[in-house]
Amino acid sequence: MIHATGPLLSVDLDARETTTEEIDDVLGEFVGGRGVATKLAFDRVPFDADPLGPENRLYLSTGPLQHSRMSFTGRMNMTSVSPLTDGLASSNAGGFLSRNFTATGYAAVELRGAADTPLAVHIRDDGVTFEEVPDLAGAEVPAVSEWAEETHGLEAEHLACIGPAGENLVRYACVMTSETRAFGRTGLGAVLGSKNVKVLTFDGDSEADVEIDPIQTDVHREAATSDHVMKRQGTTSVTEYANAVEALPTEYFARTSFEGAEGISGDAVESKKYRKGTCSQCAFACKLPTRDEAAGVETEGPEFETVMAWGSNQLVDDVVEVMKANDLCDRLGVDTISAGDTMAAYLQSEDDLANPERARELLRTAAYREGEVGDLLAEGVHRAAPELGVEDWSVKGLEFAAHDGRTLNGQGLSFATSNRGADHMYASFYSKEYPLVDKEEAVDKRGLDGKAPMVADAEDHNAVLDSAVACKFSRDFMTEERLGSLLDADYDDLLAVGARVVELERAFNNRRGFDRADDALPYDIEGFEEALDEYYDARGWREDGVVPGLGEADAGVDAASADD
Repeated sequence: MIHATGPLLSVDLDARETTTEEIDDVLGEFVGGRGVATKLAFDRVPFDADPLGPENRLYLSTGPLQHSRMSFTGRMNMTSVSPLTDGLASSNAGGFLSRNFTATGYAAVELRGAADTPLAVHIRDDGVTFEEVPDLAGAEVPAVSEWAEETHGLEAEHLACIGPAGENLVRYACVMTSETRAFGRTGLGAVLGSKNVKVLTFDGDSEADVEIDPIQTDVHREAATSDHVMKRQGTTSVTEYANAVEALPTEYFARTSFEGAEGISGDAVESKKYRKGTCSQCAFACKLPTRDEAAGVETEGPEFETVMAWGSNQLVDDVVEVMKANDLCDRLGVDTISAGDTMAAYLQSEDDLANPERARELLRTAAYREGEVGDLLAEGVHRAAPELGVEDWSVKGLEFAAHDGRTLNGQGLSFATSNRGADHMYASFYSKEYPLVDKEEAVDKRGLDGKAPMVADAEDHNAVLDSAVACKFSRDFMTEERLGSLLDADYDDLLAVGARVVELERAFNNRRGFDRADDALPYDIEGFEEALDEYYDARGWREDGVVPGLGEADAGVDAASADD
C-alpha cells in the first residue's frame, strides 16, 4: 500500500522550537491525511484535553495522492479536538494549499502549546521561522493574504489562516486558505486562535518518490471530458431536486421544502458565475466564482449547503443575498453552515426570518463576540438554543447540514452515527437516496431496513478518501477498483484502514464520555433504535456505542501529554 512520506514536524509554540520525528509505521498503517492525523492525535493528545487549552494539539496532513497530477486531489486534512463538538474531529479543505504543504517535505505538522502573542509560523523545507504579527490582530482573511504577498511574496494558496472569528474563539470558526476555501466544519479555526496563531505559511521544493498507478491518467481525462452539471453549478445543482423530494431544510428546520427555491437554485447561482474555478491539478473545475455588479459582491459560491443555511433555512429567496453572506463568512473565517443555522435560530426566536441584512449584522456581532447577543451566537446552536427557546438542531453539538434526514432516512442515521456530528460528508449517504449514483447503488430514501451496514461501509470508504486524500466528488470516476490500484492495495484492505480510523475517532470520543446517547436526532425515524443496534453490531462495538477495550475508561490507554 502506498502512503504519504516524510517526517512529522512538531511545533512547540510556547518555546518557539521545532522537532522532527519519523512516523513511517503510522504512515504505513494509515496511508496519510485524516488517518495519520487521527492516529497521532489518539496517541499524543490527552483524552481530557480542553479543546481551547494549550494541551490540545492540531494536525495538518496530506496523503500520497498529492504526489499525483490527477484531478480530485487538491485537498488536505486538519484534525484536532473540536470546541464545537468536544470530540476528536477532522476537516478538509480544497484549493491549492495541499501541494505547497507537500513541497515542505513533511507528511504531517503538529501544533502544540500556545504562543503569548499573535504569530505567523513559516514552514519551509529548509526550516521553520516564527514571526510576531500584532498588526494582524483582528484582520479579515483578505487582509492576511495581502500582508503575506507584500511582506513575503507568498500568495494566498500558501496560507492557512484565521479571521476575527478564530481569534475570538467563535466555536464554528474555520481555517481559511486561498481566501475562499475552508477547513470548515467543527470549529478548528478557534483551536488555531486559542494557540495565538494567525497564519501558517508553507513553501518549498521537496519532492517525494511516490509512484502513482497510470490509472490516474484515465481518471484525469474523464474528469476533463465529462459533461457533468457540477461543472456549471457545483453542488447547487441539487437544490431544486432536494426541494422537490422534500429534503431541503426550511424556516429553521420547521419544513423540508421552500417555495422560493428557484431564486437560490443551481440556475440562479450559474447566472452569477463569471468564470471557471477549480482546485490544484483538478480538471473537473466545479467551483463557483460568482459576482453581482449591481450589489458590488464578488465571492466563490455559494455551494448547496450555504444556499440552505443562508437561503431556505432563513426564508431568503434571493441568491445575491446568499452571495453576500457567503462572502462575509469567508472574510470573517466562519463555517457557512453552522453560522447560517445559528443566525436562523436567533431570527426564528424573534420571528424575524427573511431578514438577510440583519442576519449578516448578527454574524458580525458573533464574530467579534460583541455584547451578550454576540457571545451567545458565537457559541453555536447547541449552546444557544436553550436560551433562545428554539429547538436544538444539532448532533454532538454540530449544526445540521442539508439533505434532510426526515426524508432521506439513511442520511438521517448517518448524521447520528457520525463521529463529527450532523455532517453530510462523513458518510455522504444522501447520494444513494436521492439518488446521485448508478441505479445498482441506489436505495429507497424511506426506511432504514438494511441500511446500517451500508452506512458503516460508506463511513469507512470516506475515511479512506480523506486519508488518500481525494475529493468526495470523485465518486463517478474513482471506482473501488481504481482506488485500490491508485493506493496499490486490495479495496477490502483499504476499507479495513477506514474502519480503524473511524474506530479510533470513536474510542477517543468514548474516553471523553461519548456513548449511544450522543448518537441521537431531534426527530423520529421509524426503526431508528434497531438500526443503531445493527450499526454497532456491524462495527463490533458494544450496544451502548462504546468501542470495546480502546473506548473504555479503564482500558489503560493514556494519550501522551509529555513533550515527546
